[in-house]
Amino acid sequence: MVSNTHSPGSHEFKVLSTELLLESPILGVRRDTVVMPGGSAARREIVEHFGAVAVVAFDGENIAMVKQYRRSVGDHLWELPAGLLDIADEDELTGAQRELMEEAGLEAREWSVLTDLITSPGFCDEAVRVFLAQGLTEVARPEVTGDEEADMLNQWIPLADAVGMVFSGELVNSIALAGVLAADAVLAGRAQARPVSSPFRYRPTALSERRKARGVVPDMKKL
Repeated sequence: MVSNTHSPGSHEFKVLSTELLLESPILGVRRDTVVMPGGSAARREIVEHFGAVAVVAFDGENIAMVKQYRRSVGDHLWELPAGLLDIADEDELTGAQRELMEEAGLEAREWSVLTDLITSPGFCDEAVRVFLAQGLTEVARPEVTGDEEADMLNQWIPLADAVGMVFSGELVNSIALAGVLAADAVLAGRAQARPVSSPFRYRPTALSERRKARGVVPDMKKL
């Protein structure tokens, strides 16, 4: 029961203990025991993530999109060029530049931050920074060696059409949805993007710090 003297929003959720339940190449799962407002202890399972970046690459009319198979839903989804922050101590902009080159074969002269989002805060610490990239130049993509990327479709889609895909239900990836709507607002002058130096407050650290402490660097997926 919540105390009658408790003021909502003021409780300190102190962690009494933490137990690591699972460790896999791209995520971890832990169980935290946390003090609730009424004084009782409750367990919360948390999926740990490296964090990620995504890019809305805009050529003046179109944005670069990919269609990729996702086993979790058993379907191909329209998405933005994106990827994990799985290289030890790599900053977000460098990660975004790498992913844009690898997935779309593009470089950009102008970069800004559209939005940051926490994808599933009820159980996962994944946070994603979405960039706007302009002044685009085509470059060679590295050779695809396997996994879902070998089946990835790349396509330029008019930004107005991508916005329409959000409302038709054709675009359901949450990161792409947030990026497309944010880009539409910024490029139409209804909002302003942030500089790339803006702090990424919610970038996850638990998984990456544990991997670095164990010497799993620079590629923190390679257990």
